[in-house]
Amino acid sequence: MQKKATVLFEIRLDEVESDSDSQQAYDEIYTESDISQTDSFYLWLLDILAFRPGEQYLDISCGRAQLPRLAQGLGVKAHGLDLSYAALRSGSQPPSPMLVTANSQDLPYANGCFDVVSNIGSLEHYVDMETAVAEMTRVLKPGGRAVVLVPNSFSLLQNIWSAYRKGRTMLDEQPIQRYASRYEWQDLLQIHGLIVTKTLKYDLERPRTRHDWQAYLHQPKKLARLAAAQLVPLNLAFCFVFLCHKPN
Repeated sequence: MQKKATVLFEIRLDEVESDSDSQQAYDEIYTESDISQTDSFYLWLLDILAFRPGEQYLDISCGRAQLPRLAQGLGVKAHGLDLSYAALRSGSQPPSPMLVTANSQDLPYANGCFDVVSNIGSLEHYVDMETAVAEMTRVLKPGGRAVVLVPNSFSLLQNIWSAYRKGRTMLDEQPIQRYASRYEWQDLLQIHGLIVTKTLKYDLERPRTRHDWQAYLHQPKKLARLAAAQLVPLNLAFCFVFLCHKPN
């Protein structure tokens, strides 16, 4: 019998019992607002992904497809998949054939067809995380790489700080939010076939564009938090970035 991973904290803001519920919720989110990150965030991830020209890459739950577009500029054969058609439509005009609306728990790709797969800040929102990780592993080639970013239960500058200052839990506007500690997330990935080779921390990205620098300069508190983030230990980071591979 296969061991199951344990994620200790789950928050459901609305009744989300099925993937169709999630799809409807995300179509509404992307129609009414923008949950994308800064350009500097995606450029930082691009360094971590360390693409080689000609690699086949899939960004799962790609949102407005910022990472696939950047990867294509490096000569990568980049694909993006998201449950929300509204997200893909707003991020790609005209629509790209490399972007598909589909479920991350049932990927419409053959076994072992990608060199690199990423899942950035999305795994914790799925109805069935276990199946999603198994699917991520399935579509990777033997020896292929995966990069997964997920949130920490005990983030010093987020959850713990919010509890200290406000006596409240940090809430995400997305309908399902889960938190776990470093090795709980690692167990989830490794039980379903990925080998974690390195864990990085993420608290706040360093600005890399003129626009992002200007935004930081207008928010002194954010600059102070960026400086403080350098001192946060890995196990108390806001998020973990797991660098993984699929065994040969």
